[in-house]
Amino acid sequence: MKLFLIAPKWPEHSLWGQIYFRFPYLALTTLAALTDDDWDISIVDENAESLDFSDLPDLAAISVMTPLAKRAYEIADNFRANGVQVVLGGIHPTMMKDEASIHADAVVMGEAEEIWPQVLSDFKRGKLKPVYSFTDFCSLDGLRFPKRELLNRKAYFFINTIQTTRGCPFDCEFCSVTSFYGRTYRVRSVEEVVREVEHMGGGFVFFVDDNIVGKPAYAKELFRALVPLNVKWFSQASLSIVKDGELLELAQSSGCKGLFIGFESLSQEALRAMGKSANHVEEYKEAIKILHNHGIGIQGSFIFGTDQDNQSVFSDVLRFIEKTHIEAALFSVLTPFPGTRIQEVLSKQNRILHTDWEKYDMNHVVFRPKKMSPKQLQDGFNWAYKNLYGYRSIVKRLFPFTRSGLFYGIQNYGFRQAWKKTLNTNE
Repeated sequence: MKLFLIAPKWPEHSLWGQIYFRFPYLALTTLAALTDDDWDISIVDENAESLDFSDLPDLAAISVMTPLAKRAYEIADNFRANGVQVVLGGIHPTMMKDEASIHADAVVMGEAEEIWPQVLSDFKRGKLKPVYSFTDFCSLDGLRFPKRELLNRKAYFFINTIQTTRGCPFDCEFCSVTSFYGRTYRVRSVEEVVREVEHMGGGFVFFVDDNIVGKPAYAKELFRALVPLNVKWFSQASLSIVKDGELLELAQSSGCKGLFIGFESLSQEALRAMGKSANHVEEYKEAIKILHNHGIGIQGSFIFGTDQDNQSVFSDVLRFIEKTHIEAALFSVLTPFPGTRIQEVLSKQNRILHTDWEKYDMNHVVFRPKKMSPKQLQDGFNWAYKNLYGYRSIVKRLFPFTRSGLFYGIQNYGFRQAWKKTLNTNE
C-alpha cells in the first residue's frame, strides 16, 4: 500500500514561503519511522517539490500548522474527492478538532508515537476512527531514528535535525508549545541521542528542542557526550544558560555555534504580561556579550504588538539589535494561535479581527492592538524587517565576522531576499 506523508506549502505572502534555506519537518520523517515496512512511503514537502494529484496513494497523512491549514484542507478535499482517505495531525488539528474533522477521515490529536501504529492498523482493517487522541505524553526512550533517507536532500539547506527534549519549563501566553505538550519537559537518553548524531554522519546539526537547556544537568551530560563527536550545532535556549558557567563552557566545547534566543520584548512589563518574567531586560546586554565571548552567535526573537507596545518599539528594537551585534533576528507580530492563552484573552476582549488562518503566520496583524492601529503595527513590522535586513544593518551586526560569519552571512542574505519577495507579493 502507498502512503503519502505531506507538508503543505506556505502561502507566498508569508516570509516563510520565500526562504530558500529550508530544513525538513521532523514530524514527517518520524511518522515514516513509525510505519511498517509493508507500506510504500513518500514524503512530499510542497515547499520543496510539487504534489502530483494524479498519483493517488491509498492513504494521505498531512501535518498541519495553523498558517498552513487552508492549504492542508485543499489537499485533503482533493484527495478525498478521488477516493483517498486522509488523516490530519499536528498542532492545528489538535486545537481545532471539529474544524479539521470536516476535511478528514481521521484526526490525530497530540503526539503521534503512541497513536500512529493504531491508525495504520485500523486503516488496514477498514475501521478508521474519526478521532485518535493519546491522553498521556509519550516517553522519549527508544525513539526510532527518523527516516531521513526518504528526503530530497538537494531541497534543503541541511537535513540533520534532531530532538533531544520536548516541551519547555516556561508557560508564555503567546506560545503553542505548552498547549500541545502540556507543562512537561521530557528528555531522551543521551546515549540514544549520540547514536543518532553518529548515524547522521557529521556536519551541522540543528537540535529542534524548544529549550535545550531546560534541565541544566541533562544538558551538561548531553554536551559532554557531544564533545568527541566534533560536530557544529545550533539550537534554541533560554538566557538562563549564561548564569551557569559550566553549562556555557560545555556548550562551547561541544560545538555550539549559535542559539535562537527568545528576548521577545525590551519592556519588563510586557515580559511579565506574556508570562516570560524569567527574562530581565537589564541583563540582556551582558548576556549577549557573554554568549559572544564564547563564540556563540545569536538569532534573537522579538514580538511586536503587546499591549505595552507603541510605535516607538520598532526603532527601539532595531537599535538594540544593531548596538549589541545580534547576528540575526526574527520579528513576529503577536498572533493569537488556537489553544494559546493570548487567543483566549483577545477573544474575550473581542479584539480578534478574523480567522483567515493563512494570515496567522506571525507576519500579519490579525487583532486590534491597544496602543496602535492594526495598520500602524503592520507598517512598523514591515519597516523593522526591511531595515534589519538592509546591507547597512547586516554589515554592522556581523562585523568582524568572528562568530560563524559564513553561516550568518548566508542566513542574513537569504532573509533579505525572502523579505523583498514577500513585500512584492503583498503589494
